Amino acid sequence: MYSLTQSVTVKGAAGEPIPSPFGGLARHEVEFRRGELSLVAAGPGTGKSIFAINLALFGNMPVLYFSADSNAATQLTRATALITGDNVREVKRRLLRDDFGDYYADLQKRWWVRFNYEAKPTARDLERDLAAYFEVFGMMPHLICVDNITNVDSGSAHDAEGFTFGLEAMCEYLADMARQTKAHVLALHHVTGEFSDGLNPIPLSGVKGKIGRVPSVILTIHKEIDGMDGRILHVSPVKNREGFEDSSGGTFSSYEFNQANMRLTDLVSEF
Repeated sequence: MYSLTQSVTVKGAAGEPIPSPFGGLARHEVEFRRGELSLVAAGPGTGKSIFAINLALFGNMPVLYFSADSNAATQLTRATALITGDNVREVKRRLLRDDFGDYYADLQKRWWVRFNYEAKPTARDLERDLAAYFEVFGMMPHLICVDNITNVDSGSAHDAEGFTFGLEAMCEYLADMARQTKAHVLALHHVTGEFSDGLNPIPLSGVKGKIGRVPSVILTIHKEIDGMDGRILHVSPVKNREGFEDSSGGTFSSYEFNQANMRLTDLVSEF
């Protein structure tokens, strides 16, 4: 039990925003604060993992990334292209040829970014790796990415009601993880079928399982294709406890996606 003045001391790092490359979201008062859970929801292939890896590698902060949805080769080539600016296809070719030595110096600068590639991790697996991270570095990560929450084995029932309750329980578990570790936990998730093509703004009600109660921030992503292999990602703050929100998904900030080096660049003009 703490008084208000004692709470100043015990809060620790909770509430501190982590570095973010997303200026448009900042203009919408969206911050990724330590000690809190956020949810990013989008259709398959829209760009939620790209969003997460851009956040994870920005600012060279301590990160633990649970990459159940993508294997080591995929994440390594994305991360290397993003860090170096090299074309991701050339990076992949060099990886397959075992000609990756020139990249080691750049990758080693991100020495406290760690990945888990288990396809179906359990809560115990998450806790094991958190304990291992603390053992190695003497601190908890500032950012924990869970990609995706449906890949985490929660042991929930297989019917629709059990699925929803299982996802809500997982969100509660991840929110508690954020509170206990003082990390920001970023969880990636899917949307309902009508929004799965990712071409239109996605409202809060479009988040699969309608699990909007627990996360402090919920973002949805839809895309715009320019017809010449270019892509813009639009990120909508459909829930934001401490800033602007528009549950319709109709208000968003926009980012140019460079498919060669995986980087997201803030577009100043708002749609």
